[in-house]
Amino acid sequence: MRAPSALRILMLSLAVMLAPAFGADIPARDLAARNPRLVKLQFEIWPEYDRPSAALVILRGEIAAEVALPAPMSVRIPASSGGPAAVAYSTAAGGNLLSLKYERGDASDFITLKFHTPERFIQIEFYDPLLISGPDRRYSYLWMGDVAAERLSLIVQEPAAASDLSVQPDLEAAGLGPDGLRYRSSELGVFQAGKRLEVKVRYSKTDPRTSLEIVKPENPQSPAADSSRAARAARAPRCAARSRAGRPRSPRAWPRRGGRDVAPAATGGRRGRGTAGWAT
Repeated sequence: MRAPSALRILMLSLAVMLAPAFGADIPARDLAARNPRLVKLQFEIWPEYDRPSAALVILRGEIAAEVALPAPMSVRIPASSGGPAAVAYSTAAGGNLLSLKYERGDASDFITLKFHTPERFIQIEFYDPLLISGPDRRYSYLWMGDVAAERLSLIVQEPAAASDLSVQPDLEAAGLGPDGLRYRSSELGVFQAGKRLEVKVRYSKTDPRTSLEIVKPENPQSPAADSSRAARAARAPRCAARSRAGRPRSPRAWPRRGGRDVAPAATGGRRGRGTAGWAT
């Protein structure tokens, strides 16, 4: 009787120790199964745009037309971000952004955002810290494949006064935007649920100022860029989502030029902490 009892205890102990390893991928499969399919998904990474030592990450998605609304969604963002700066939805790619209520679940590596969107266009923003060693800056973002997308695109904004910038995967040089900053972009095609994408950005920079402070665009969409309360009120932020610290955030508008969706080279910024518009 002692041997079977000891064996059962050993098996139970092994089950407890191995459970985390076997269960590590369960959230990814679960999220992918419950999330609606996206027609378009776009990631934008803006290192040190309006916050030093941090990258602004913007995720924009368009839900497929056949998906019934409101649609439930769950998306993970890095735990290092501390939480989203904004979660919003819009009635159209060029429409106003409205704050979207969400629930958050904290884990060791990720924060899971759960929400129901009443419209097909959603936008999530967060700030994520850079790794800095002297003038060298590095940032890595890992998309875990929480949602299937028929078309995935990536945009990286080159920080002002930066040099030796490199991005993986390789992105085409997109030239100078109306805001005075350069953008790189690429279409990455179809991404199935569960397929991971890691984006790595490296560059050198000695100027401690942010891109917003260096370039000083004429019409930034940022409360942080204006010290004037009257100017902030006149601009009327399109959305007031709240960050973990409780400060109001207003997501960047869906960019459009010439009647079609484009990369957000003309959009401004606003303050916040640290995985977008369409190119046709």
